[in-house]
Amino acid sequence: MDLSADDDEALKQYMPSQFGKKDGSVNVEAQIERARRPVVDESKQGKKDEGSDEEKDSDDDSDDSEDDDDEFPVTHELIIKTHDRAVTTIALDPSGTRLVTGSNDCTLKLHDLSALTPSTIRAFKTVDPFVTKPSQTAESHSIHQVLFGPHSGGQFLCITATPQPRLFSRDGDLIAEYVKGDMYLRDKHNTKGHTSEVTSGAWHPTNRDRFVTAGTDSTVRIWDVNKRMKQEEVIVHKSRAAGSAGMTRMTAIAWGAAAEGQSSMLVSAALDGSLVMWGGEGPYHRPTAEIRDAHTKDTRTSGLDISADGRLVITRGGDDTIKLWDTRKFKTPLNTTSHVSTSSQYPTTDIKFAPNSSSIITGSETGHLHILNPATLRPELVTPVTPGSAIITVNWHPKLNQIITGSANGQTTLLFNPKLSQAGALTILSKAPKKRHLDDDPNLTVDMDPLGMSGDAHYDPSGRLTGGAQAGSFTARHPTIGLTASGKSRDPRRPHIPATTPFAKSTPDQKYVMEQIEGSDMRDEDPREALLKYAPKEGEKNVFTGAWDKTQPKAIYKEYDSDEDERDSKRAKR
Repeated sequence: MDLSADDDEALKQYMPSQFGKKDGSVNVEAQIERARRPVVDESKQGKKDEGSDEEKDSDDDSDDSEDDDDEFPVTHELIIKTHDRAVTTIALDPSGTRLVTGSNDCTLKLHDLSALTPSTIRAFKTVDPFVTKPSQTAESHSIHQVLFGPHSGGQFLCITATPQPRLFSRDGDLIAEYVKGDMYLRDKHNTKGHTSEVTSGAWHPTNRDRFVTAGTDSTVRIWDVNKRMKQEEVIVHKSRAAGSAGMTRMTAIAWGAAAEGQSSMLVSAALDGSLVMWGGEGPYHRPTAEIRDAHTKDTRTSGLDISADGRLVITRGGDDTIKLWDTRKFKTPLNTTSHVSTSSQYPTTDIKFAPNSSSIITGSETGHLHILNPATLRPELVTPVTPGSAIITVNWHPKLNQIITGSANGQTTLLFNPKLSQAGALTILSKAPKKRHLDDDPNLTVDMDPLGMSGDAHYDPSGRLTGGAQAGSFTARHPTIGLTASGKSRDPRRPHIPATTPFAKSTPDQKYVMEQIEGSDMRDEDPREALLKYAPKEGEKNVFTGAWDKTQPKAIYKEYDSDEDERDSKRAKR
């Protein structure tokens, strides 16, 4: 049988070329090169037609594109598609290894960037922040914001379309659900929490135990992480443009670092178009500065950020404008530029300063990433990321030097530059793709009962085994085999774990009561000692009952000469 050249080549491809263990290394440079994206700067498209020398223009454009490649981390991209609906918020911990995304599908997706590979880009956990117990029914509320603390990645704050902010661990476990205020109290100073939807939140720039939230009840509330039953401070914003009631909706808030010689600052935007600033450390009874018409009334200012040095504030309003403010002259904007707003459709549309405050990034309704110059607010780079699908949220991580965007089509995009960026997407692309396994396809796997195939087995009155073990190959084990009469294990190597009843799970322990319930420490206090604290000392004036000292009659008691007289008198009474 004669073989043609094509058959011979096909046979060589089929047969192994060597024996033994093969080298599983991967060409990292080629794998990163496949992630390269065409950097199209549409802000400079109009310059191509200017001038008479086309070659000169093309050379200028090429030089500009090369400069942009070296300046901004946008030359490569890595796509994460783990949500079904619009991605409304993105958060990365300070180390840049844990990525949390929130969406309009009412779920949080947790990604471990250090464990992902190019073929297994998926979330390792899906968290429903509204289901805290297995028996609880699911609610449907959008997720507005997810925020890691500035100094610790051990926990993150979740702001949802409810009156209660929630605190989660980095693994998605609920730590605290902060209290909801009484909506029937008219004075908002007297409520323990928000009485309506929370719209925005921010961490204290230096204190990891404090954060602030703003809500539609016209209040800004400062919380202690360890006290979930009541906020620390309440700031009620009295709107002068909202009529006699003076109530408006707070739409965004930011807590900025201290400027030179000053304390930290709180800046909040409201639906009445105002922009209000308070001192971050108090007092909070009166704002430090207020701009009534910062943006058009009844338009949602969804984007708000403070520069790293605390000197500049950037806002993105619902009136299709972006404005830059100086905190030292908080009266008129330094610069204003037009930018189409998407806050009516996506209320969490944001705008951010770069880590060194040298640039400003935001998205657009057309799916373009806009990088602006903070001095002039002119675009330095406008590049499409998800064309036709609006970019809602942006984040520029300082350690990774990578830009993360969340779009309306449910896509999260990691933009990076191999020359400028580190870790993050580069860590993922430096690994070999994981080989396909049967367990990777959920359509070809079966979820097994943790009790085994005999978990549904039971005995009928005649003693015959039915249910999951009808075939007789599996037998049901009696639940008390291997245990003593008291329920402990007979095996000395197996520790005894006491059974936890549903009542015990919902019963608060002593530590919880002492920390969360005010006045609970009085339970262990001696009442006599508590009263004697207010008893006047010798030579001291009686503060509480001093008014009756002069009019109080003196007690007169019968005096006995001896104990015998006292006993005789008692016998006479009997």
